[in-house]
Amino acid sequence: MVMDVISMGLVVMGLVFFAAGSVGMLRFPDVYTRLHALTKADNLGLGLVAAGVALQAGSLPQVFKLILIWALVLAGGAAGCHLVAQRARRRESHRA
Repeated sequence: MVMDVISMGLVVMGLVFFAAGSVGMLRFPDVYTRLHALTKADNLGLGLVAAGVALQAGSLPQVFKLILIWALVLAGGAAGCHLVAQRARRRESHRA
């Protein structure tokens, strides 16, 4: 019962961070602040959701799979964010 409440709390907090990142992406003025808001909030949100689901996992291999998924999304998000920011910077330098 207590583990269920903690798990649900982690998942809800993760969803709040996902929502905050999405709002930041829509509201911030430039590409760099949008990327920052989106990647930071989504990475933390996914980590909290993965932690909440890991508490409900039936076995240790399932927990390791969740950690692996989170690590791969962290790496992919960082690489994608870097590529988008690099492209935006190149585009700005060509306009000047």
